[in-house]
Amino acid sequence: ERLGDVLGREFADNALSIEAAREGVRLTGLTSLPTYHRGNAQLQFFYVNGRPVRDKQLLGAVRGAYADTLARNRFPVLALFIELDPHQVDVNVHPAKADVRFRDPGLVRGLVVGAIRQAIAGEGLRGSGERARSTLDAFRTQPAGSSPPAGRTSAASANYDWRQSAYAPDPAPVSGGGFAEAAFAGFDAPSAEAARAPEVPEPATGHPLGAARAQIHENYIIAQTENGLVIVDQHAAHERLVYEALKKGMEKGVASQILLIPEIVEMTQEEAGRLMEHAEAFAALGLVFESFGPGAVAVRETPAMLGEVDARGLMRDLADEIGEWEGAGGLKSRLDAVASTMACHGSVRSGRLMKPDEMNALLRQMEATPNSGQCNHGRPTFIELQLKDIERLFGR
Repeated sequence: ERLGDVLGREFADNALSIEAAREGVRLTGLTSLPTYHRGNAQLQFFYVNGRPVRDKQLLGAVRGAYADTLARNRFPVLALFIELDPHQVDVNVHPAKADVRFRDPGLVRGLVVGAIRQAIAGEGLRGSGERARSTLDAFRTQPAGSSPPAGRTSAASANYDWRQSAYAPDPAPVSGGGFAEAAFAGFDAPSAEAARAPEVPEPATGHPLGAARAQIHENYIIAQTENGLVIVDQHAAHERLVYEALKKGMEKGVASQILLIPEIVEMTQEEAGRLMEHAEAFAALGLVFESFGPGAVAVRETPAMLGEVDARGLMRDLADEIGEWEGAGGLKSRLDAVASTMACHGSVRSGRLMKPDEMNALLRQMEATPNSGQCNHGRPTFIELQLKDIERLFGR
């Protein structure tokens, strides 16, 4: 209640409870869902034995805990309290007492990272209500006679206005029952098309993400849930599924598919050298390639789970990914970042039409996959709107 008063009720509604202990170190507090975040770390508060601190080790531990679920330029909101034997921490390393030095920093970091990740995984598909509220605000109608803000007129609204002026006839006077009666004549019986339409095979109940009802703009799945509807970004959702599968497969090796004709990818000599340095580790991920001259590599096998993949784009992105590390650590410590890049290339692309059974299979996979509420880059994979909120938009 106190943290809700200080950090706002929205934080309290979107917070995860943290409580963990290890080898005499106890961690408690609240941290936000990955879908509830800010543009800086100002709303991150740490206390060690009751003393407020601003410690880089703790900030880094939080960053590591959210690495899989939050974009690099976004920060969770949290208040964490660490209690341990005073002899296990030095509070005199900074004049303002803002920094501390733990006797066993690895233990504290591991406790923070593990507790936060466990809390996130335990929440399953729970998403931030903040996105639902902003989505509903976007649907709210303008007051009568008002115009949308400058620059906000969309192509859809422009088309709507054009259709009205071009096709909609002025209502002709109707004798007898009046215009309203005539306008809705025949609407009490289903149209021939509706009567022929097959029944929906998938029930909306029994599944957190409901049943797929439509795909719009060749990228968004509309699903009906028991108490509302869900809008799913098919590319972002599948990207997370492939990423989690790659991470799981790293432990025992990822199955690969042999290309009928090896793909020759030309790049700079430096980029090719970076990739060849780690060719053995990439092979464990199902990506097999070899040197093909000073400035090229020949891709012979790709991870089977990625399906048909643009080898040129994938190899260049991986070379860029390795280049950003600037020599800090080997590939082993960066495999999650590599898997994320590979997952992006192997996910269902925006613009692909999906059949109802494919859409429902994607929803069921999301329900069974950890961290599927957000993609590898921290963007939400779905937004849920409650029926009561939708009804409120219509004044019901």
